[in-house]
Amino acid sequence: MNETDLIMDRCEQLATISSQPDRLERVHLSPEHKAVNALVAEWMSEAGLSTWQDPAGNQCGRLEGREPGLPALLIGSHIDTVPDAGRYDGMLGVLLAIAVAGRIHGSHNALPFALEVVAFSDEEGTRFGMALLGSRALSGSWNEEWWSLADKDGITLAEAFQDFGLDPARLPGAYRRPENYVGYLETHIEQGPILEDHDRRLAVVTSIAGARRYAITVTGKAGHAGGTPYDRRRDALVGASELVVEVERISKQRGVIGTVGRLQAFPGGVNVIPGVVELSLDLRAEFDNDRDDALAELWAVVDEICTRRGLAFETRELYRADAVPCDARLMRAVDAGIRSTGDEKPMAFWSRAGHDGMAVVNLTPIAMLFLRCRGGVSHHPDEHVKKSDVTAALDAFEAAVLAIAKEKTAR
Repeated sequence: MNETDLIMDRCEQLATISSQPDRLERVHLSPEHKAVNALVAEWMSEAGLSTWQDPAGNQCGRLEGREPGLPALLIGSHIDTVPDAGRYDGMLGVLLAIAVAGRIHGSHNALPFALEVVAFSDEEGTRFGMALLGSRALSGSWNEEWWSLADKDGITLAEAFQDFGLDPARLPGAYRRPENYVGYLETHIEQGPILEDHDRRLAVVTSIAGARRYAITVTGKAGHAGGTPYDRRRDALVGASELVVEVERISKQRGVIGTVGRLQAFPGGVNVIPGVVELSLDLRAEFDNDRDDALAELWAVVDEICTRRGLAFETRELYRADAVPCDARLMRAVDAGIRSTGDEKPMAFWSRAGHDGMAVVNLTPIAMLFLRCRGGVSHHPDEHVKKSDVTAALDAFEAAVLAIAKEKTAR
């Protein structure tokens, strides 16, 4: 079995480790997480890496450089999923990193730095509603308030750590020191259609979008659907619907990306005017100022809607991650890696989706390589990649690592 076939086969193996019999779902600190860590550790060992699970549940491996104890180039991605997931988001990046380390180990081409591969335990935030828990632990940006986060069954993050066999008091042992790292590289499916639209396989990522997420409550007054005249209605759902349309209008006008992914009306009777509506807002952009200016305009418009309709609204920020630019030096290495595959002028654009690099940048400079996915589909069972594209990504990823080694040696 060649390298690409092995990577694809391993993606299939990982996709069978799920908490749901009919779809892929694998969340932080679950039995499935433990099983995947064990399997990934086995594959890391086969590639010549020494392995360990850190105090945050991240599965790690290390290949020493020309001499033991050198600072490391960190490579990898995440192994958790969203509900009803595809089989390449995150997982493919972990397997490509292991394959690159295996190639370098097999060639006996000792680098001027160590290679560390990481399979992050929680990027999606599916279980506890807080994304990037694995990479935030590794980068030293952990918030002690998160220990009280609870899943849908009421199990807190602290309790889940203990159930998994981890000690919350030992979490600081997952923190890494900046002087011990030379950078972070990640390969990831694009999760968008740009590469496919341009018939290209790979791209350099220039930055990762800055995102803010909110829970919004619109409050009016419930009433009888037949007995309440329109001029006396305070229909929270109609006001919330106007808000949703404004999210789209403002986002298009300002070149940002706004999404209302959840909307629920109460009390929910077919013959009752909704008195309360709860909805979500996800707003992201390449630059934080663009995102925040769009948000300010939206709040002003929502205030006008609610005043006009006799409604009230409340907002609660759930998540904020500012935009993260990729490192120029590491981007040059990724560009060189793509050029080595025959692409004379690699594409470069920003990531609309969030990634572990948003947390890792607190530890060390980051860069990313994008790989084409069919239709731009992700977070869905229809995720699909071409084997030839995976081969190109593997070659480009290895060449990028070697370009960083060459540049470091020259310096």
